[in-house]
Amino acid sequence: MAFKPANNIQDLQYFGEFGGVNPSISDSSTYTFLSAKTMFDTFEGNADGCYLYSRHSTPSNLHLGQALAAMEGTETANVTASGMGAITAVLMQLCGAGDHIVSSRTIYGGTYAFLKNFTPRFNIETSFVDITKLETVEAAITAKTTVLYCESVSNPLLEVADIKALSALAKKHNLKLVVDNTFSPLSISPIQLGADIVIHSLTKFINGSSDTVGGVVCGTQQFIDDLRSVNDGACMLLGSTMDSLRAASILKNLRTLHIRMQQHSVNAKYLAEKFEKDGLKTVYPGLESHPSHELFKMMMNEKYGFGGMLTVDVGSLDNANALMELMQKQNLGYLAVSLGFYKTLFSAPGSSTSSEIPEDEQREMGLSDGLIRFSIGLDADIERTYSMMHACMKELKIVE
Repeated sequence: MAFKPANNIQDLQYFGEFGGVNPSISDSSTYTFLSAKTMFDTFEGNADGCYLYSRHSTPSNLHLGQALAAMEGTETANVTASGMGAITAVLMQLCGAGDHIVSSRTIYGGTYAFLKNFTPRFNIETSFVDITKLETVEAAITAKTTVLYCESVSNPLLEVADIKALSALAKKHNLKLVVDNTFSPLSISPIQLGADIVIHSLTKFINGSSDTVGGVVCGTQQFIDDLRSVNDGACMLLGSTMDSLRAASILKNLRTLHIRMQQHSVNAKYLAEKFEKDGLKTVYPGLESHPSHELFKMMMNEKYGFGGMLTVDVGSLDNANALMELMQKQNLGYLAVSLGFYKTLFSAPGSSTSSEIPEDEQREMGLSDGLIRFSIGLDADIERTYSMMHACMKELKIVE
């Protein structure tokens, strides 16, 4: 039977304390115990259903984590205060001094900076590779490698990871395959393809309203218990705790994710096809010209499309900046970082979300000055949107 992630979310039923159709929000930092022994047992991790302290977990956070685990098909999940809070906790939990990570070279700039500049302080080294070349990935693995890290669809170049093949490599070398699925929720289900751990920045498509920062780690019960351990759990000890009010808010928005992702995908595919016909260098996994188009089709949950992210190269940073400023002036979206909002967001990643990556490495991976990353919104009339965008490009002589 086909994996149906939206059904898994919908099938969860929660009631509020007084019969509300939304679960009650646990607005407490600490929790009482009826006996001293129960408190002791909870500290030891042996008292299911008891809450200790909100840095550890809360009912609201557990509801959201359960829904996200259902979406990804994992045993459980732990929500965090940000996407980076999820990424850093996972990598610090899995790696110790002397360990080695093999990572995709095209990843979110914050993740790149963490691996390149921060983890070496703990004697954890990373090799950055072209994740689409499996022989290159395998050649980078050493006896000290513990983690293989990638994004399902990479930020910002939209490279697509062959998760099944990477999973086979990880199992062959006894590694953990960690996949950031932020760009493709519902469209791709990494656990079903063999990933060990899935991460999301909830800030983006899953929340969808650009009003909340959050993250999640989806994995086995054992791994999530390890993250929450009061003795050596990275989530517990590093303190990247999501607030209960935010967890409740994201849970409400999660219930419409399937509708939103379909519209994001329809709009992005329409614009990508039009831009490509205009002669612009356009990258979108839904285009047949994308080198991994067929791979994405094989991996995807078809109903949700190829996602809402696309890139267009307009030749120079001056062109990119002028176009983004003009599009914002014409109310076609916002010149802003992040993604997954109801309005289209656009930025030049080389000087923003990927600015942590040195310029020579940007050039080597194909990240040009003129590249604009679009997070396509939920526009009801995408034909009108394209017409207005085309007019902006024509005014700036980017297209004929």
